Amino acid sequence: MTRIAFYAPMKSPNHAVPSGDREMARGLMAALARDGAEVALVSEFQTRDGRGDADAQARIKAGARDEVLRLTATGGWDLWVTYHNYYKAPDLVGPAVSAELGIPYVIVEPSRADKRLTGPWADFERAAGAACDTASVLFHLTQEDREVLARHARPNQVIRHLAPFLNMETLPDAQTAPLQPVILTAGMMRHRDKLASYERLAEALTRLPDEEWSLHVAGDGPARAEVEALFQPFGGKVRWLGQLDRAGMQAAYRNATCFVWPGVNEAFGMVYLEAQAQGCPALAEAYPGPASVMPAGTATQVGDATALAAAITRLIAEPTHRQNAAVRARKFMEDGHLITAARQTLWSELSSLLKGVA
Repeated sequence: MTRIAFYAPMKSPNHAVPSGDREMARGLMAALARDGAEVALVSEFQTRDGRGDADAQARIKAGARDEVLRLTATGGWDLWVTYHNYYKAPDLVGPAVSAELGIPYVIVEPSRADKRLTGPWADFERAAGAACDTASVLFHLTQEDREVLARHARPNQVIRHLAPFLNMETLPDAQTAPLQPVILTAGMMRHRDKLASYERLAEALTRLPDEEWSLHVAGDGPARAEVEALFQPFGGKVRWLGQLDRAGMQAAYRNATCFVWPGVNEAFGMVYLEAQAQGCPALAEAYPGPASVMPAGTATQVGDATALAAAITRLIAEPTHRQNAAVRARKFMEDGHLITAARQTLWSELSSLLKGVA
């Protein structure tokens, strides 16, 4: 039996707060469990420092050294897979354990940021880069990441695209558009990029025709007051759903005419995949991440509120266009964004690393 050690230094698959990172980690564990392979979450040690705090980073490094000692004493794995290694949450554990145990080391969603080699995260960026250098295979999720990884690639290192995916074998039954137009949005209510996405959406809504429509907002967080203020001008058109679990989000997608999240600087965004799987057309601005997880031509120009408003208007005002968009979205998902495709991509590289393993 193949034994795979799995680790997510930024957010454990068991984390209490829902997020795209958590769902992607869970999906990866499921995709790796093929043909009897045993996948174990070997550590829940988090390395994330979101503030660039030198003291916090020193404590994290010390904790990582202890974790390495614990895991090398445990051992028993044939392969190590780390999910999401970057300058705010580098893998400080996997490379050392893999080297000590003499097993292949792989990263899914690695990133490098040369501009972070100076400043408060410089040591963490060097650690993230060192982890990338160690890996036999780097599975990138966006073309933007590939370009940077390729510049630093060492000889014989494999860099392979893994399309973001949902942890489902087949699509659920397609939803039927509601009788009254419902625009759904969902995002953590945090400052900076998340708040910027809410700002972009609010601006687009001011350009919609004065017709019957409502906005359903799923999410919560420290910037909730600022988000609520953005949508206060729309009064009773806005319904606040709060933070929803998986079942709640599925119901929200199925009750929506379209899903809209501008996606300012998003890596990719699981919400777009989830909406499209339900037959709920998704819209975003054309940042590289969101644009990569929806049909070509769907995303609107970055910062163009008029274009985003026009795209929303067509979906809520033209039933035939909306139905065609729903069919196209589901076809997009079926063609490469379910776990079956992810499993095939992963194992096309991992099988060669594991040759000879009993």
